[in-house]
Amino acid sequence: MSTLEHASPAQSPAELADATHRTITWRLMPLLLVCYLFAHLDRINIGFAKMQMSQDLQLSDTVYGLGAGLFFIAYALFGVPSNLMLERVGPRRWIATLMVVWGALSTSMLLIESSSAFYLLRFALGAAEAGFFPGILVYLNRWYPAGRRAQVTALFAIAVPLAGVVGGPLSGAILAFMHDSAGLRGWQWMFLLEGAPVILLGLVVLAALPERFEQVHWLDDRQKAALRAQFGSEEQRKSVTSLGGILTSPAIWLLVAVYCAVMLAVNTLAFWMPSLIHGAGIGSDASVGLLSALPYLSGCVFMLACGRSSDRQRERRWHLCIPLLMAAAGIAITGLAPQQPWPVLAGLVLAGMGASAALPMFWQLPPAFLNTRTQAAGIALISSLGSIASFAAPYFIGWVRDTTQSASLALYALAVFITLGGLLVLRTRAAIVNP
Repeated sequence: MSTLEHASPAQSPAELADATHRTITWRLMPLLLVCYLFAHLDRINIGFAKMQMSQDLQLSDTVYGLGAGLFFIAYALFGVPSNLMLERVGPRRWIATLMVVWGALSTSMLLIESSSAFYLLRFALGAAEAGFFPGILVYLNRWYPAGRRAQVTALFAIAVPLAGVVGGPLSGAILAFMHDSAGLRGWQWMFLLEGAPVILLGLVVLAALPERFEQVHWLDDRQKAALRAQFGSEEQRKSVTSLGGILTSPAIWLLVAVYCAVMLAVNTLAFWMPSLIHGAGIGSDASVGLLSALPYLSGCVFMLACGRSSDRQRERRWHLCIPLLMAAAGIAITGLAPQQPWPVLAGLVLAGMGASAALPMFWQLPPAFLNTRTQAAGIALISSLGSIASFAAPYFIGWVRDTTQSASLALYALAVFITLGGLLVLRTRAAIVNP
């Protein structure tokens, strides 16, 4: 049967579920994957612009780290309000609005002439992007039952390492070969060419993204009824059923601590990997861009394998703990010999595999506690508070580099915190988080 055909009456429940899963995935994931790829690319391309932009604008490592981190302060402040607005106006219109606004802001980064403008635009970009990722997670949780979500979330979150695979060579090529073309510096061209397409993508989302599975014509009545029954049975297991319960649940605060560790791993790579590779003796922007793709390419493969294994084995905790420990080990290895290319690259590849897999695996845990009524606010709260760690990582590394002329001490400290986060995962109850 084609992945886009309606279910056959002769199908067993398992065959019906598989057919429904394939149809939804083919219909939704290509567009969502491209959107998130650009979202993460617009978030991390500041790392590739750093060397040229810092030289042109006379920005210190501390200034750069603060500007990169301000994105996440805004992300923390606006995440919950944005997700509540998504509940009010619907995913299609709200996600499209966010994309048009952040595409315009990302493109405007080419106009930066001072540190204050850098701070302002990074903060505004964080406010615009704050609702996208948690909003998409809420959206996916309304289309996929719990036993399918690890693979699907990994498929969606593959945009994070894929942004590095595509964005590294692309950004490096733009910086190297379009430098001073038509009166613009290479970093200005990079913000223009990687930001403007998001505006068009936002319009595509407005036209094409369905609001909910009950409204689509490409699922038949039997498929919709099966989804409603499965979601209904899952709701009965949820322990956080009110907005007040989000703030008083120990499980939610434990998840916030774990997510901070995930964000430390992801954003250490996102904002400092090009600089760490450059510090290991790799001189050209094009070479740095190509080598930056290696950790992300490894991460793409590992995160898909990890998500598939987690769904098959119906296990969540160790599939998150082990990637976090891998990320911590890789970051520590990177700090051991920061001027030697092979140890640095080996550490970054290990860290890239761990961080890439940890992100989608973490997001399998909150829906085990949050019911339909509390998911939007709960996921946004966890995502927002985790952004504090996203702010801390780039700023802390920048400050340590300016102070000690080396990032090693900062990398060791971050590795310790990520390790603690990985061990905290094991404090969650397997009977609750495993589907």
